[in-house]
Amino acid sequence: MTRWLYSFVMWLAQPLLRRKLARRGLQEAGYLQAVPERFGHYTHRMGASAGPTAWVHAVSLGETRAAAVLVAQLRERLPGMRLLLTHGTATGRAMGMSLLQPGDVQTWQPWDTPGAVKRFLTHFQPAMGILMETELWPNLAAVCHQRQVPLVLANARLSEKSLASTQRLAWLARPAYRSLAAVWAQTDDDARRLSSLGAPVQGVFGNLKFDATPDAAQLARGRAWRQALGRPVVVFASSREGEEEALLRILRHKSRQACEIKGLGAPDSGVIEVQWLLMPRHPQRFAAVAALVGAHGFGVSRRSQWEDGPPAGAPSGAPVIWLGDSLGEMALYYGLADAALLGGSFEPLGGQNLIEAAACGCPVLMGPHTFNFAEAAELAQAAGAALQVPNLDQAVVTAQTWVSDPVAQAHRAAASTAFSSANRGAVAKTAAAVVALLGQ
Repeated sequence: MTRWLYSFVMWLAQPLLRRKLARRGLQEAGYLQAVPERFGHYTHRMGASAGPTAWVHAVSLGETRAAAVLVAQLRERLPGMRLLLTHGTATGRAMGMSLLQPGDVQTWQPWDTPGAVKRFLTHFQPAMGILMETELWPNLAAVCHQRQVPLVLANARLSEKSLASTQRLAWLARPAYRSLAAVWAQTDDDARRLSSLGAPVQGVFGNLKFDATPDAAQLARGRAWRQALGRPVVVFASSREGEEEALLRILRHKSRQACEIKGLGAPDSGVIEVQWLLMPRHPQRFAAVAALVGAHGFGVSRRSQWEDGPPAGAPSGAPVIWLGDSLGEMALYYGLADAALLGGSFEPLGGQNLIEAAACGCPVLMGPHTFNFAEAAELAQAAGAALQVPNLDQAVVTAQTWVSDPVAQAHRAAASTAFSSANRGAVAKTAAAVVALLGQ
């Protein structure tokens, strides 16, 4: 089986992609924006510049945050650089707008057919392409190689689970990895797995996300709100489908137990000593999660409806769950929280990024599934910035124990900050490698 068959399947799938975008657009309008770009048809060009056009592909929100620190370094090292920024998701594109300067261009990643990729490269003429973390497509890699556009994989990671999946399509994946100009891995284990697929690993630089600095104003605001609140806050950060339902069941059960102990017939405002904050990973689920909270008998207070901060004092009536239904405010949420539960780690999804929580001084409780960030999770636990627990029930119990002891919580917060600081430096190494490759 060869790449032409894959290309034929991708060509046939274009109407399915259009239907998928239309469906997603009903929940996130960003998916309806500039749809022809997905197929290599553009109305805008790069601005004139004395420097190179650096193409950075950051598929979603997490990759865009990692790309932000790299883009800033490249602008310092490559005077006059123009940024061509591509994405695959609406949240990534919304976040990426903040990285643009006059003359830069933001567009969608071309659908992986030879025609769309060729039109993309012909139109924008990038000097090189930088793919963030995992986003490698066979035709994209092949056409860049044919046109001698150096394509690299930066901040690269590959879990054991992803390696096993990729090996089942080795006839397609191996040529793509071999065609890359360079790969810069996050960890030694990532480097080993990538090398086994034929990738030209040229360095292990660490994780760029350690070099990201939290928004100082957001962090200060969140901490001020926490101090004024008078009760501890635990955030379920980047929660995924199924995890909110499980948490709400646990909280409802504990609420009823507390009521029975106190001789009450129904949940009361005093039964939840911890203020819980749900922060879903995907914005299209905000409304569904709000409805889920209500269905479990809790009140809901949405960040989008706050003016000068969250509700002050103890809630009245049914216990209230806060819902973090905003984008770009991770530092505010972590500043507001005394501890965080790591979304995606309590279902077999591999876990979300815990590095931003550590940078904000927010200690983390992780579930058993952290294969997407295995080394970061291990290092965080060794540093006292995180703790892995077997299930969500244990996470809730441990979180309540943590936040009941302010002195121990302060030590964990300091350990989180120290862990973040100790692992910085990947951005300088990556930027230097990009500049060297362009110089060649």
